[in-house]
Amino acid sequence: MALGILVSRLMGLVRQRVFAHYLSTSALAGAFTAALRIPNVLQNLFGEGVLSASFIPVYARLLGEGRREDAERVAGAVFGLLSLLVAVLVALGIFAAPWIVGVVVGGFAETGPAAFAKAVQLTRILFPSTGLLVLSAWCLGVLNSHRKFFLSYAAPVVWNLAQIAVLVAAGPRVNEDRLTTLLAWGVVAGSALQFAVQVPVVWPLLGRFRPSLDTTSAAMRAVFRGFLPILVARGVVQVSALVDTYYASLISPQTVAVLGYTQLLALLPVSLFGMSVSAAELPELARESALGPEAAERLRRRIDTGLERIAFFVVPSAVAFLLVGDVLGGLLFQTGRFDAADTRWLWYLLIGSAVGLVAGTLGRLYASAFYALQDARTPLVFAAFRVVLSAALAYVSVRYGPGWLGVPIELGAVGITATTGFAAWLEYLLLRRALARRIGPTGIRTRRLAWFWGSALLAGGLALLGKVWLAHRAGPAPSLARFWGAEVLPAPALSPVLVAALLVPVFGVVYLGLTALAGVSELKGVLRRLAR
Repeated sequence: MALGILVSRLMGLVRQRVFAHYLSTSALAGAFTAALRIPNVLQNLFGEGVLSASFIPVYARLLGEGRREDAERVAGAVFGLLSLLVAVLVALGIFAAPWIVGVVVGGFAETGPAAFAKAVQLTRILFPSTGLLVLSAWCLGVLNSHRKFFLSYAAPVVWNLAQIAVLVAAGPRVNEDRLTTLLAWGVVAGSALQFAVQVPVVWPLLGRFRPSLDTTSAAMRAVFRGFLPILVARGVVQVSALVDTYYASLISPQTVAVLGYTQLLALLPVSLFGMSVSAAELPELARESALGPEAAERLRRRIDTGLERIAFFVVPSAVAFLLVGDVLGGLLFQTGRFDAADTRWLWYLLIGSAVGLVAGTLGRLYASAFYALQDARTPLVFAAFRVVLSAALAYVSVRYGPGWLGVPIELGAVGITATTGFAAWLEYLLLRRALARRIGPTGIRTRRLAWFWGSALLAGGLALLGKVWLAHRAGPAPSLARFWGAEVLPAPALSPVLVAALLVPVFGVVYLGLTALAGVSELKGVLRRLAR
């Protein structure tokens, strides 16, 4: 699963690098980012979120009990009902696009009226891709339940390739306005391809598959019992993403664009390590929960192992964002119209993202544990608390933070990512405490976690010193002059690829070496699984 996510996320980074080359952080880039965010909310809500958490536990349990015919009927009913639901939502979305855009990026009406009109046009084009991606998520649920993980998580590669093809073919030949329109159609085509590549593998697994609108069977009632609470819980999380976009639109369309780059990079470790472990464990935790007296002990062991596996990779990711985020941002996006000042802006937002990266990623596994126990209410309550808190704090940061601190208004966006991280820590602690009441204490061993952090901070400190030395030797990048803190934190006037090639290996080798020295490395297990 991690390998499939890695392949798709790396291709996503390639797509975003090509996007940055032609559109950078322009107002049209912000309009496209906002338009893509809106239908993606429905995809995440009804697809990878609710569908996985309500459908997979029921479907996997039926397979585990040998009730294959019942499992096939559930798969057909979920497919039929989901198809009907998304068809209605897509039609409503196309019709109501101006009102939806007004709610999501209402700030564009003042900070960029032309970007607002463009976002409405692009939203109408992009909405049909939502239905296709939700059906693709249904394929993911079936494949995961049959312990087939790679294809469903690697399938977004074709979604990214379709957009890259449009950008490369049309980017040098048309203006930005026309390019964003063509790119939106490329997204729709890529969504169709993502669903199509999974169908040949899914079909043989379903036996006598028949789509239906059945809502009466006991298994479907179990799906529905989980569906509504999880829908609300995931909806709360998606509202958080929309609120972040709205606050960014109050600053400028360009801020929406750079927030999009930040979220893509920040979600890479979350998806690669948090989502891969949590999604792989969900059907297994559902099976373990049916073992009676042995269930609690086995659940604790699986959760503790999963937490350590996640932390080993996410702790250094957070430290890298904090100390050398500009090196990573320059490597991935600094090309064409995306210059060193854009990279500096991206780094500041990554520093905010580093605040809650570990907590948000570990929290995914705890939420999966509650879903496996068929308790969707607890994650819902804590997610709602997190969203309300982060929304209030982010608003204060955007509206008043720059004035209080005497920094450019663009840096108010740092408050969006940082306050979300602070609220994520509170949610994580509440989830861990609530689960302990159900199955007993869980968590990462203190000594091991301390070694992860210590190794990552030492590795990051050495990389940071290397960056400062390179800036001293080569001279600071002149295009940083318009950004706050450029003199204090200079960037080397060298190729960002060269800087990353010198510093990233230092960070990686030091961290992996120190953790291996202490015997707390997960690297051997990963390499063993890849070799097998």
